[in-house]
Amino acid sequence: MDALQRHRSLYKGTTPPWKETYRKRCVERLKNSRSRLLEKYRQMSDSTGGSKSSLLVQEVMEVEWNALQSTNQSLPSLWRKDGIKDMYTDMQEYDELAILEEIQQELLSQERSIIEEYHKSQQYEEQYLNVVVDGMEENGKLICPVCHVNNLTVNSHFTSCPCGLYINTVGRNITPEVLQHLLEARVTEHMEDCLQNPIFSVASNMDGSPNLMISCKMCDYLSIVL
Repeated sequence: MDALQRHRSLYKGTTPPWKETYRKRCVERLKNSRSRLLEKYRQMSDSTGGSKSSLLVQEVMEVEWNALQSTNQSLPSLWRKDGIKDMYTDMQEYDELAILEEIQQELLSQERSIIEEYHKSQQYEEQYLNVVVDGMEENGKLICPVCHVNNLTVNSHFTSCPCGLYINTVGRNITPEVLQHLLEARVTEHMEDCLQNPIFSVASNMDGSPNLMISCKMCDYLSIVL
């Protein structure tokens, strides 16, 4: 009896004990590979105009199966280059195929969710930058990133807003155009690695002077804008 047959006889008609461990490992690996997933998605979109095929699910499942097998010799080496269906063409009558396909569908759903969140973050970035640009085009002023309501006053001495924002800019050559560039650069930098919307706030540095900050609770991104 070969390894595959022994494996089948052990768990026929039952849920294999490796199912939950394997599922959790796959979900975690895909989650931790978000940056690489989005990079592959951007590259594919640039070259093909977008694709509905999986980007990382196949790779994640194969890597985690091999890792699981290395610690459990009763698991057979089953993965083939053409994917899950070819891998199990001779196992159609067994529950394991359904389990693997169930995990695959969960991962595909997670992958789609990551991409959907990426599109939402792109829309947020585009909307924010449009507001900034429109404000500059209409009256040469920037919309305050903290309150999103008032126009900023930007001059060679300070940047302020009626909402309470006040940053001393003496000697820093800050103009509306310079501040616009700083805001756009920080928003774009954050969105490269995180799908959540950042927030702007004012915080004091070590000497008590206020700074305009951009931060994100989801990814712990934190940077000084001004």
